[in-house]
Amino acid sequence: MTVDAAREFTRFYTNRIGVLRGGLHGSRHPLPEARVLYELGHADGPTEVAALRATLDMDAGQLSRLLARLDDDGLVVREKAERDARRLVLRLTAQGRRAFAKLDRGSATEWAQLLDPLSEGERARLVGAMGAVREILGDDRAGATEVVLRDPEPGDLGWIVARHGAVYAAEFGWGLGFEALCARVVADYAEAAASSTPGHRAWIATAGGAPAGCVLSVRGDEPGDAKLRLLLVEPWARGLGVGGTLIDAVVADARANGDRRVVLWTNSPLTAARRLYDRRGFRLIAEEPHADWGIPMTGQVLALDL
Repeated sequence: MTVDAAREFTRFYTNRIGVLRGGLHGSRHPLPEARVLYELGHADGPTEVAALRATLDMDAGQLSRLLARLDDDGLVVREKAERDARRLVLRLTAQGRRAFAKLDRGSATEWAQLLDPLSEGERARLVGAMGAVREILGDDRAGATEVVLRDPEPGDLGWIVARHGAVYAAEFGWGLGFEALCARVVADYAEAAASSTPGHRAWIATAGGAPAGCVLSVRGDEPGDAKLRLLLVEPWARGLGVGGTLIDAVVADARANGDRRVVLWTNSPLTAARRLYDRRGFRLIAEEPHADWGIPMTGQVLALDL
């Protein structure tokens, strides 16, 4: 299933950005030539052939033939390195720099056209998902995706309910009853926050600028209890540290408020979240089987003494 999905995405994406067209971004250069021009155009100085081959992960024979074509077209010059005559270095000619500039402008224009119909939120989500793909698949140049917490903005509370409903229905089969519960929790939080009731906070986590998760902190049933509610991490953002960052925010806020403990209610299928809680010292204080959303499971109450 995962392999099929990855293959389908690859077909969609390569078609969407025009990889199979004869010339990339309106130029006469197919993708392999365009990549060489791009790398040389962004280099600070001459580039060793060996380094370019490693960057492109290209067969030596294929790269040699490609460079020969670009040399014949007057776009690239191959010459011996100053410090080691055994090594070849590459640089763009003036004509090659003009070809690179056309490609660069074409790429920017095509991406602008792709992004133009998208809302600001959709663009942020797209960029965040791209960063997650690069990081998960081991792109060393991508750098770690920064997880940032912010207060909810207009529309975010509806997003919390919608994403809980969609994600948990897809992954666990929890239906409308669960989404209704989330809506009530969010509504209660919104009313308390609107009246500035102490001890009510919410955080939206972003990764690469895209909404990647959320959590609420409300008053617990017992005096001195902060209750963690509606922790969610978007599937594409898992493994980036989003869940732990959100839990830590609730705990830090409870400590700042002078609370005696943080409590939460979770369910037995949520094993990944349970591991996050366990690592932070939460302990099981009660559990009870239920089938509130049509699926038998065990509800679990956890607590962290502060």
